[in-house]
Amino acid sequence: MSKIWIGTNWKMTKTIAEGISYTKELKQLANELNSNIELFIIPSHTALVDIKKEVVDSRIKLGAQNMHWEDTGAYTGEISPKMLNEIGLDLIELGHSERRQYFNENDAEINKKVLAALRYGMKPLVCIGENMEQKNNAISREVLAAQVKVCLKGLTEDQAKQVLVAYEPVWAIGENGIPADSEYVGEIHTFLRETLVEMFPESGDEIPLLYGGSVNLENYLQYIDQKDVNGLFVGRTAWNMKTFTVLLHELEKHLYR
Repeated sequence: MSKIWIGTNWKMTKTIAEGISYTKELKQLANELNSNIELFIIPSHTALVDIKKEVVDSRIKLGAQNMHWEDTGAYTGEISPKMLNEIGLDLIELGHSERRQYFNENDAEINKKVLAALRYGMKPLVCIGENMEQKNNAISREVLAAQVKVCLKGLTEDQAKQVLVAYEPVWAIGENGIPADSEYVGEIHTFLRETLVEMFPESGDEIPLLYGGSVNLENYLQYIDQKDVNGLFVGRTAWNMKTFTVLLHELEKHLYR
């Protein structure tokens, strides 16, 4: 797999003006990078229309942080795949642990959203991850396999090729996250690859597996060097263009020079 996916979810952090400024800087940086590096950003819903104008004719892919699975309906506060498709988005982040924890999303609902995104030609970026209690009880693999199998249930081989999977251990993400050992990440990603190939014998090897969880300037090269890590889902380090620029330039040197 030649492409390396590098992206960031802004969560609830940037205003529209701040997002536009950030995106303009990232566009300039993108032109300097190897074409095998796939860049993506995931702003808040309020900024999507304006950010879309900035990324047109650029290498930067644009995603949304969540969506409902229905096209229309009485779902106050939600946004539909039909609405997001109208903006012209490339991908949809689904199943983030914060959505699961604070808004009670489950794998069956995420599966509906995955299928809805695919109907509209948007790539689902499916987030999975175990919590610390599950890790300590040595059931990480069982938990992750269940999440993958339910979230991607019913997909055809061709649909599976449009999916991205981000492994984000709950205990490693957020301000107080504990950075995961790179060898552990490698082992989990190899297990996830085996699970995907079991589900999709023809396309399981083509599904990009991203790692996210306290990715920073001290550890990101260790993660990207793991066999089945096909990209990084970066948090705070990518929210600041100074540190994100360092990460991207050093990553390019590490991989392609």
